[in-house]
Amino acid sequence: HGYPGNERNLDIAQVVRANGWNVIYFDYRGSWGSGGQFSFANCVQDVVNAVAFCKKNADSLRIDTSNIVLFGHSMGAWVCLKALAQLPEIKKGFALSTWDIYGDFKNIHTQQQLNALVENPNNDMSYFVLNTPVKEIFQPVINHPSYYNIESDTGSLINKQIIMLDEHSGNKALAEALKKSNHNYFDYEVWQTDHPFTNKRISLINKVLAFLDK
Repeated sequence: HGYPGNERNLDIAQVVRANGWNVIYFDYRGSWGSGGQFSFANCVQDVVNAVAFCKKNADSLRIDTSNIVLFGHSMGAWVCLKALAQLPEIKKGFALSTWDIYGDFKNIHTQQQLNALVENPNNDMSYFVLNTPVKEIFQPVINHPSYYNIESDTGSLINKQIIMLDEHSGNKALAEALKKSNHNYFDYEVWQTDHPFTNKRISLINKVLAFLDK
């Protein structure tokens, strides 16, 4: 899910299950009542931990750990790409409407600028389902910008199969950079829809299934 994500894409999950896959949906730590402290880096680690859970329980849950695919939406798409770079054994990731966290904060360099951004009533960044203050969530983005820049992970993504699907062209430069360095498969499309792909759910499901079978 996204930040923190009311769109869980469970319609996709159910169809994927119906096509014979195991599907794990979880809430990141510190969101929607889950224990632990919410942070972007912790979200990435949560995915790494979920993959470790799959490996540990592969026999009892009948999981083919050689064929794991990551899927994320919005912030979850950023998490998907970051985790994919950290998991060399996983070859495929589907990033839906990726939130370019680095791109949104690359011009924020001071505490005063950050305060002005997060306190702006027009920026809906405060969610009651997160247990971490907004400033603490975004402070690491200012302190360590390279970590949040997906382009810094191109070396770890060159042999992956990746789909980036957006409802806007704001990620075009990022997608082109990832595609240029990719040695396997990279598909980037922009669809005429809204952030949760409301009018494209069936098409989205079909694209996910085709990617899983690729």
